[in-house]
Amino acid sequence: MSLRAFGVLLKARQLTRLCRQANRAATFALSTPSLHQLPAAALPQRRFATVAKEAPAVDKHEFQAETRQLLDIVARSLYSDHEVFVRELISNASDALEKFRYSALRTTAESELAAKDRPLEIRITTDKPQMQLIIQDTGIGMTREELVSNLGTIARSGSKQFLEQLKQDHQAAQATSNIIGQFGVGFYSAFIVAQRVEVYTRAATPNAPGLRWATDGSGTYTIEEVKDVEHGTKIVLHLKTDCREYADEDRIRAVIKKYSNFVGSPILLNGKQANEIKPLWLMDPQSISKEQHQDFYRFISNSFDAPRFSLHYNADVPLSIHALLYFPEGKPGLFEMSRDGSTGVALYTRKVLIQSKTEHLLPKWLRFVKGVVDSEDIPLNLSRELLQNSSLIRKLSSVISSRVVRFLQERAKKQPEEYEAFYRDYGLFLKEGIVTSTDPAEKEEIAKLLRFESSKSEAGRISLEDYYTTVSADQKDIYYLAAPNRVLAESSPYYESLKKRNELVLFCYEPYDELVLMQLGKFKNKKLVSVEKEMRNQSKDPAALEDLGEGSLMRSELDSLVPWLEDQLKGQVAKVKATSRLDTHPCVITVEEMAAARHFIRTQSHQLPEENRFALLQPELEINPKHPIIKKLHSLRTSEPELAQLITKQLFANAMVGAGLAEDPRMLLTNMNTLLSKALEKY
Repeated sequence: MSLRAFGVLLKARQLTRLCRQANRAATFALSTPSLHQLPAAALPQRRFATVAKEAPAVDKHEFQAETRQLLDIVARSLYSDHEVFVRELISNASDALEKFRYSALRTTAESELAAKDRPLEIRITTDKPQMQLIIQDTGIGMTREELVSNLGTIARSGSKQFLEQLKQDHQAAQATSNIIGQFGVGFYSAFIVAQRVEVYTRAATPNAPGLRWATDGSGTYTIEEVKDVEHGTKIVLHLKTDCREYADEDRIRAVIKKYSNFVGSPILLNGKQANEIKPLWLMDPQSISKEQHQDFYRFISNSFDAPRFSLHYNADVPLSIHALLYFPEGKPGLFEMSRDGSTGVALYTRKVLIQSKTEHLLPKWLRFVKGVVDSEDIPLNLSRELLQNSSLIRKLSSVISSRVVRFLQERAKKQPEEYEAFYRDYGLFLKEGIVTSTDPAEKEEIAKLLRFESSKSEAGRISLEDYYTTVSADQKDIYYLAAPNRVLAESSPYYESLKKRNELVLFCYEPYDELVLMQLGKFKNKKLVSVEKEMRNQSKDPAALEDLGEGSLMRSELDSLVPWLEDQLKGQVAKVKATSRLDTHPCVITVEEMAAARHFIRTQSHQLPEENRFALLQPELEINPKHPIIKKLHSLRTSEPELAQLITKQLFANAMVGAGLAEDPRMLLTNMNTLLSKALEKY
């Protein structure tokens, strides 16, 4: 957690504590016997306020000490970004409109609700010369009592109270889902940028008076009746000098686009609608056109390409989720390739943006996915900026990640050519998912998306599932070979024995492929085994050396040659032994874990002296006793020992290069030139 986020969290906790203190103080005040002896008109109408004057036209109220501290926290410390006050006030306005819609649906008599046919919209006006920002809605409005209880009391949410009333009404589900407010502190975010706030409101009931609520945030507020107030609520912010940017139309339009673009009601900015893009994730998937998907994708991803695939996902259990995710058509950029880059999925709650780049909503390996996730079950902190309850977030991430993997599996079956193109561009991310995941079941599901060339499929690539269904059930292993390309793979000394047996082998051309398969370990009930590992395991079997084949060195000759080779390569090889698994190659190098060894050579070996590298690798040299070079070497070690030594070093160096364990192949040249010079001395 960043220092800034930690500070916000501390302030939120302090705010909660002060709310409790203020509630206790108000409860004590209301329970004092002397207060009950006063006339009803003199009783306080809220928990946090006391009557300061008895003026007939203007009621002046004073916040209690705890409330003034709360106001200071909300206005100065609770929100990490100043611009979110626009989001909070628009959200309040949207709630007022939804409350009016619900009341209009539930009320049949015209006498119970005034001006039922008025347009329901949010109007925002900027006034640069006066340094004012005006946010107005045509919603439910407020009575004097509601002004006192909703605005005179911080952390009292009228929307939350409204939702509590709807809980027992089974027909109010739609109204419930559209209500945004939750904590009751959003209105006071206005004081982040305003030095004085005025609220003009008129309730939706017939003959309701127009009211003006005003405060400068210093500790008191006033309420008075005024004329010519429209139904609904209008908030006038008198901006601070250093916040005059929020009286600029373009600045407000940018904030609306960022946070409130999908609010259900029209938002008119200086008379022009500012939120024209629809929240596609809440629409019927069948009703969305390809053009709508393209426009929406470009809006949320800030890119100019088109989506390759789109996943529209809705669920009610185990969490309420509405998601619209896109898989880009273009190749990944440098920032996406880096794990330091942020994820491309925005988090919304009831169509209001909470975070545009949400950490932990999707795992890092899915950072190339763009889109929107909207959930009513996401726990937020008081400022609606930080996620709380990490177990729920992990559950949400798990549900979405599993759905993404399942979706890609479906695309691989239904659109194999399109998936193949996707895999060429984004296969690296899938492999990263296998390496970084700690869940074996998730690893295996991602592994179903991998594609490799094989020894029996030159035209295209196959999946691990294809391999599993192709080989017999008795075969316990899935074999793979790492090589830069197909030519080198097919000519590899490690592949010779398996090729003779007509075994199916996967060819891995990327340097990290063998690490991915090593991390995966097994697929279903079959182990993933490198061909080098298979050769090393077979050479441990004593029966493998009983028949060395026709034309081989005799056992007695090998018994003298092997110790001599070990002496010549002392400090470089752990062991020299004969093998019957080679045909056209004179020798090979084997180590216990070839993939890990190659990774070590590429990344860390330069930090160690040569003798230490060989001590860590413990390479074994396996020689082919049928090969002409090995048979000639046996005779040369006595007739021309110097030449035999040079040949031995060259064979070892060649084997290390073939195994991919040579730190710098250019080192071969020195010994090779010396060997050639020695070989040509007789000519």
